[in-house]
Amino acid sequence: MTATALPLVEHFALGLDAPICLTWELTYACNLACSHCLSSSGRRDPDELSTAECKAVIDELQRMQVFYVNIGGGEPTVRSDFWELLDYATSHDVGVKFSTNGIKIDAEAARRIAANSYVDVQISIDGATAEVNDSVRGEGSYATAVQALQHLADAGVSPKLSVVCTRYNIPQLDEFKEIADRFGAQLRLTRLRPSGRGADVWDDLHPTQAQQRELYDWLVAHGDGVLTGDSFFHLAAYGEALPGLNLCGAGRVVCLIDPVGDVYACPFAIHDQFLAGNVRSTGGFAGVWRESELFLELREPQSGGSCKGCDQYDACRGGCMAAKFFTGLPLDGPDPECVKGHGEAALAAVVTKPAPSLDHSHRGGVRGGPVPVQISMRRPDRACDEDPLTGMSLTGLPA
Repeated sequence: MTATALPLVEHFALGLDAPICLTWELTYACNLACSHCLSSSGRRDPDELSTAECKAVIDELQRMQVFYVNIGGGEPTVRSDFWELLDYATSHDVGVKFSTNGIKIDAEAARRIAANSYVDVQISIDGATAEVNDSVRGEGSYATAVQALQHLADAGVSPKLSVVCTRYNIPQLDEFKEIADRFGAQLRLTRLRPSGRGADVWDDLHPTQAQQRELYDWLVAHGDGVLTGDSFFHLAAYGEALPGLNLCGAGRVVCLIDPVGDVYACPFAIHDQFLAGNVRSTGGFAGVWRESELFLELREPQSGGSCKGCDQYDACRGGCMAAKFFTGLPLDGPDPECVKGHGEAALAAVVTKPAPSLDHSHRGGVRGGPVPVQISMRRPDRACDEDPLTGMSLTGLPA
């Protein structure tokens, strides 16, 4: 069989010359301290890419014909050059989808988004009620997100409503869909990963086995109108495949650029073991993507390990690399949430789990609520300026 005759998914498994899309965390600064934050965000890093360096990366993505970037953080909109970078990307043929907690999405920002057809925005809410949402994301964060959705709706923008599924919001799936419909949004469900601060709360927050089946049945019924990406391909072992990319795309079709230019194989695996290089190195991002030893290894045919003998291996392909790694499971073993129960048995034998490589959490935490600041995000000149409160004026959150 020739290479061109391979099924499309097999081309993906062997890697592409450029990522279909990539996640780019512009900053670790954030006004929230979500308990499940996969990047342990809060304080900005003093070595963040400058505006000029970010534009150079965008130029490179344009040359590589990358379709679009998923911009995140941290909270990306707190960088003072955020809109400048957004406009620069879209004017250079790189579409932008950015995730935000809504803190900076006022009426003017919503109109600006509406005027750019190459921009897609998603608002993060992790509970269909303030009680459920704010227990994870911080007091007042639900009201801020809903207000942002209203501003976007008033401007004629159809955003995404992004939800990380937990055992406390799985019962609210219908309510999430109602909220999305109310604001003309599209619901996007994503899987909770035990990365960053998420590792500390995973045992308490990840859906139970019964809830995984409930989620699967709900997605089968509503899959045509709900986005999932590659979040739930491990659930495919229940039966029919769910919409989305049903394999791990790490280093094959996706990757992550972090605020200091480090390139990781997976947006959910920010750890030294998955660090492929840095965009500041000779060869830039393209050199990392095409020549990194880590990425080349990931693109080799995979053995399947202990999962290969399972009759559902072709459906779930062993599950999520990041979920396995951060729960202490071998990468060629079962997913910790394996629907066949193999993950539970494997977890029982885990002695130690990997410690996070990075932690930009707010010192002392802000679990009582969002940090009420307007954060200027020009690249700091001194290491002591990594605290987002440094030199900033305090303002109240929007009502």
